[in-house]
Amino acid sequence: MNWMQVEAYLKRDDRAVLPLGSTEQHSYLRLTVDCILPERVAAEAAEPLGVPVFPVLSYGVTPYFREYPGSISLRVETHLAVVRDILDGMAHSGFRRIMICNGHGGNGAVQQFAQEWAADHAGCRVLFHNWWNAPKTWARVQAIDPVASHGSWMENFPWTRLRGIEVPTSQRAMVDMEKVRMLDPVAMREYIPDGNYGGLYERSDADMLSLWQVAVEETRALLDGPWGGAS
Repeated sequence: MNWMQVEAYLKRDDRAVLPLGSTEQHSYLRLTVDCILPERVAAEAAEPLGVPVFPVLSYGVTPYFREYPGSISLRVETHLAVVRDILDGMAHSGFRRIMICNGHGGNGAVQQFAQEWAADHAGCRVLFHNWWNAPKTWARVQAIDPVASHGSWMENFPWTRLRGIEVPTSQRAMVDMEKVRMLDPVAMREYIPDGNYGGLYERSDADMLSLWQVAVEETRALLDGPWGGAS
C-alpha cells in the first residue's frame, strides 16, 4: 500500500497487524524463522479481511542464544522503546485496533507493555497474539506430535528451510526446561549443541500445511472477532 491507500482505508476501518520476530538460531533452519512465520501468518490471515500488515520487527530479545553466531539480541528496554515508537506512530496515523502477532517467546514483555500502552491511549486496543501456541494451533501441534519445541519440526515449514541442508532423521529428546532457564549463553550452547530443544527435525509437508491452516484460521478469527467488530 502507498500512503494514499492507507488514508482511504482508515476512513472505513482502523485495524492493523504488527508482527514481532527475532533473528536467532533455529537449529538447521533459517535464523529468521521467527520473522518469517508471524509476518506470513498475519498476512495470510489478514488478506481476505483487507487489513494491512506492517513489516515485521526483525530483532527481539534473545540473549541466551548469543553464543550461536548470527543470533542478535536487543535489550528489553530497547525492544520496548522501539515497540512504543511503532505503536505511537500507528496510533498517530489513525489505527485504533492493533494486533501484535508475535513469533518469539523472548518478546513476552511486550504483552504487558501493550496493555499499559493501550490504557494510556484512549480509544486504542491492542491484541497480543502468540501465533504458535494459541489454543487451536497448539492443540494441532500436540495432535501431530507432542514432542515439539524450538528448532524442531514444528518450525520446519517449506518457507523456513534452507536449500541443500540435510537435517538429522532422529528425534531429539526434550531438553530439561528448568535447567535451560538457569543456563548462561555459553552453557546453553554446550547443553544444546545444534539448538533443537526437542523433537524430530522435520515432518511431512502434509503435516506442516495442516498445522499452518489452523494457525492462519485462528489468527483470522481473532483479528475479525469481537474486539475487531467493536466500534
